[in-house]
Amino acid sequence: MSRTSRRELLRHGGALLAASSLPLSVVEVAYGQGSEQNFTFAYISDSHITQVKGNEFVRNWDRGLIRAVAETNLLDPKPDFIFYGGDIAQLGKPAEIDHGLEILAGLSGDVHYVMGEHDYYVDLGDYWRKQLGPDHYSFDHKGVHFVVLNSILTHEAWMHQKWETGMQRMKQMARLDNPSGQPFMVGEAQRNWLRKDLRKVKKETPIVVLSHSPLQKIYKGWNFWTDDAEQVQALLQPFGKVTVLYGHVHQIQTNQIGNISFHAAMATAWPWPYPATYRQQNSYLPKLTVEMNRADPFFERDATGWQFIDMHSGRTDVSYLLPDNANRVVAFDESVGHPVDQTDYAEAGRKSPLQHY
Repeated sequence: MSRTSRRELLRHGGALLAASSLPLSVVEVAYGQGSEQNFTFAYISDSHITQVKGNEFVRNWDRGLIRAVAETNLLDPKPDFIFYGGDIAQLGKPAEIDHGLEILAGLSGDVHYVMGEHDYYVDLGDYWRKQLGPDHYSFDHKGVHFVVLNSILTHEAWMHQKWETGMQRMKQMARLDNPSGQPFMVGEAQRNWLRKDLRKVKKETPIVVLSHSPLQKIYKGWNFWTDDAEQVQALLQPFGKVTVLYGHVHQIQTNQIGNISFHAAMATAWPWPYPATYRQQNSYLPKLTVEMNRADPFFERDATGWQFIDMHSGRTDVSYLLPDNANRVVAFDESVGHPVDQTDYAEAGRKSPLQHY
């Protein structure tokens, strides 16, 4: 696929957006050309700010977040608000969270936050909530109902067993493929809260759910997984148009389960997987011991680039502009009822659903 310019993307129906050479997303919810209900919001995720010692932090992760903030502030049209998708910190230290929030304070606009497991397991989210407030909540904006869930909880017995330190528990969950870790979940109390929250919402209202882990089961060995995903999906099933946006996986993913479209956001820190042989400075990356089944699993920039997300009429299409790699467009196809990679149409000689613009 040839490189698509921002001008060309914006010309496709005027529905979409601007993003960044880093994994920053901007989403426009469109109700019709010229509608006063149309709006955009930006999405940044997974910065993994890592303290080396004292006031020294891993420079690569700092620079990724600093650049995402700068480019968000340059977006035109200006987004109505910004979401941060979780994992501000790498090990949940107050110094890491504070340093990340200091950088994010440069954003021009309101920011809504999602809890990540790297923010949580050292103290079960106490410091994060002290700085940012509740870890699950909802709000309405111009006809769309937004829901934020804390999807990285796990079994109470495991969380509250006698750990020598909170950092010992944190490091169990910080590893990507640690068999001593536990599966993520939303949990019964939060599902009950979601059930009550959705009772007030009309079934034709577009729903956008923000979680950190995917609200689906992708790969348990890496905890790209939410154990009670089907129970959460059942609560969302009565609504006509539901989109789940999530971070955590640091890579391009899309899926459709029933009425729910799933789209992952890329990270400002690193993509998974990251080749062990890639060395420019001392590595602070978690050890990778399992290869991902992807087109180029050891290409270190495979999951970083530009994302353009079009939520026209409540459905989500995503254009990925990837430096030094093939671009991709994943568009919702009403005829089949799920997002379809446009390369599939090209190879089959079929007309793309984007061609109606």
